[in-house]
Amino acid sequence: MNTRALLIKLSKLFPKKIAKKYHDYVGLMVGHLPPEVHKIVLCLDFDEEILEQVIMIKPDLIITHHPFFYGSKAKILKYNESKRLLYEALEKAHIPLISMHTNFDEGKGGMNDALAQALRLQDIYAPETEPMMRIGYLETEMKVQEFVSYAVKYLEVDYGLLIQTGNKTIHKVGIIGGGGSKSYLTAYKEGVDIYISGDAPHHVRRDITNLGFNYLDVPHEVENIFMPTMKNLLLQFNPTLEVITIKHEKMPSIIKND
Repeated sequence: MNTRALLIKLSKLFPKKIAKKYHDYVGLMVGHLPPEVHKIVLCLDFDEEILEQVIMIKPDLIITHHPFFYGSKAKILKYNESKRLLYEALEKAHIPLISMHTNFDEGKGGMNDALAQALRLQDIYAPETEPMMRIGYLETEMKVQEFVSYAVKYLEVDYGLLIQTGNKTIHKVGIIGGGGSKSYLTAYKEGVDIYISGDAPHHVRRDITNLGFNYLDVPHEVENIFMPTMKNLLLQFNPTLEVITIKHEKMPSIIKND
């Protein structure tokens, strides 16, 4: 497939302009794009664990969700040796890498739409004040504990950390995959029965508790849904593409004090 045509299709769905300006880096991270792409590797993060595997696959392009560079490329290459070695390995192998992060999270058909659909939510919408969030309704109300088990199953995560200080039944649900815990006030104002996100620091958990609200903290690896979602989109663009997904990140183990 013509590379320029592919990137135009992706940019229409997930334009760079909607990426969060205050911390995000998206687009071409490594190398030079070839005129044509036939084989693409998808992964949440590109790191040392999969370097040899990717070199053996020899893709025309790597697409990651999390940016390969967070911050100044020059400074990272100067001070982060492991990142520099990864960068040089890809350059030597002539494998370019692009990243699609919060533009994919927010864009139509991207991360948070996929997560809302995984939960079988209906009448899904994005609040005006937080366009990355998705809110929708369960077909049938559930008790909180029942819903948590349901969510962990259909989001394909190993566990969820529940703050249960709100409604006893769940019908209206809000979600941002990854580290969106600080957007809980938007979900609260939208009247959801539970908000799902991740990476909640202590003070956010305390604020949610004192607010009297239900919150489910799930691992950041819930974003692994990036791979099948992006693969489906790419194959819709061109079914002759060879799209290889690498899911290599393991969730932390929960150790209970018995």
